[in-house]
Amino acid sequence: MGDQLPDKYAGIKERVDLNGKCVVPAFADSHIHFASFSLFLSTVDVRTVRDFYEMGEIINGYRRSNPREKLILGFGCSAHTVKEKRLPQRVDLDKMTTFPLLLVKYDGHAAVANTALLAKFPDAVQKSPGFDGETGWLYHQAFYDGVNYITGALSPLTLLKNLIHGADYLARKGIGLVHTVEGVGFPRDIDVDMMRVAAYGLPQNFRIYFQTMNVDKVQKRKMPRIGGCFATALDGCFGSEDAALSQPYSNNTNNKGVLVYTQQTVSDFVKRANRQELQVSMHAIGDAAVEQAVVAYEEALTDYPRRDHRHIIIHADLIPPSLQERAAKLGLHFAVQSPFLHWEQEPTDYLEEILGPRVKDLIPLKSMLKHGLTIAGGSDAPCTLPNPIHGIFAACQHPNPEQRISVLDALRMHTHWPARLSFDEATRGTLTEGKIADFVVLDRNPLKVTLDKLTEIRVENLFLKGQKYSGPPANSLGLMVKAAKNKLMSH
Repeated sequence: MGDQLPDKYAGIKERVDLNGKCVVPAFADSHIHFASFSLFLSTVDVRTVRDFYEMGEIINGYRRSNPREKLILGFGCSAHTVKEKRLPQRVDLDKMTTFPLLLVKYDGHAAVANTALLAKFPDAVQKSPGFDGETGWLYHQAFYDGVNYITGALSPLTLLKNLIHGADYLARKGIGLVHTVEGVGFPRDIDVDMMRVAAYGLPQNFRIYFQTMNVDKVQKRKMPRIGGCFATALDGCFGSEDAALSQPYSNNTNNKGVLVYTQQTVSDFVKRANRQELQVSMHAIGDAAVEQAVVAYEEALTDYPRRDHRHIIIHADLIPPSLQERAAKLGLHFAVQSPFLHWEQEPTDYLEEILGPRVKDLIPLKSMLKHGLTIAGGSDAPCTLPNPIHGIFAACQHPNPEQRISVLDALRMHTHWPARLSFDEATRGTLTEGKIADFVVLDRNPLKVTLDKLTEIRVENLFLKGQKYSGPPANSLGLMVKAAKNKLMSH
């Protein structure tokens, strides 16, 4: 904004002297599983534990503090942060508690249950592909079915309470615009419909992407966006070594990962959604999956050309220059996660082991900008905790110095460019006359500190529509009353 007051405001009576603090546009998170993040934020987080004993202590501490809970749901177990150097299995969880327990893996694509919970799962879950009763692990369809079974037991009031907690967490990090992917992890798409209503009462502005290939579901709800992860995930992830690669994994020459769908299936889906004027977003991590997405978009836009579709690829962790060039010609946008570059749960030495020299090509931010691609930062929460300041730091301190970007571009990744992804740039994303006054007060200017001090920057206040954020609705009833009032006013 500069440090001089424009002449047109010279006569204003009330001024606020920030005493050297800094104002930037409100931050955005361009890819978050908000309902799931809010759920896990209110349960057990084992990301920081150093061994199975400490994991058990946290789990039992939660149990003592929440005696009415029917089961324990946790998030974040990783083989890379515990001294055992492996993921826990059913027998390990049984030693921690005899109370029903499910721990979701740090990348959000699998989970492990103890014996008490396995016994409660209905036959439909136990017979799902990916169910391993011996180890207690649930992969692929079994994971989705198992989580749906558990979340189906939660009351709507509990879910709303979680959303309030989650929104407050985002606000404290200075986040005012949220691109959330919903439609997996809850039965009957309850998270989608609840978010569509709750969004009117939560402090941030939410843009909801329905994780489905069923175009009819989206059109029925008159939603403009479709896709995200899970149901529109074209491959897996590096943590499970099933992200789809064009060349084998370095630690297993027989493994190239998994393409979940055929090219025909993906192309047919994108063609139909594109013809219905929907914005499409798909998960693709490995270069083979990214190519599948690019091919599908190429075919869809040849079939039905659109000038300003802003179709999205999420992650694109491995995207070689040839694919960047093709994506740029199509006008594709990207929701990337720079925190993955400094992720304790999936450290660099592990990535080097499975990818070899390709590790230097992960999330090639500078190369993507040089190709003219729009890239927006996000957290993929609950995988990483939403923290735009950390995302900015990670983008400026890419492990490969050749892919580091400037602090200003990293700021744009978390403000202006996410607004472009959701067609909000006319009203949000920059501090420009005529736009909505969503902004953050930081305790120092990120353009004037050394890179090693970026993570020390603190969010002082968030302002939304010019009003200082003072907290979310007090309870679920207050949220619904506010949502109903705001929805009525919007029409």
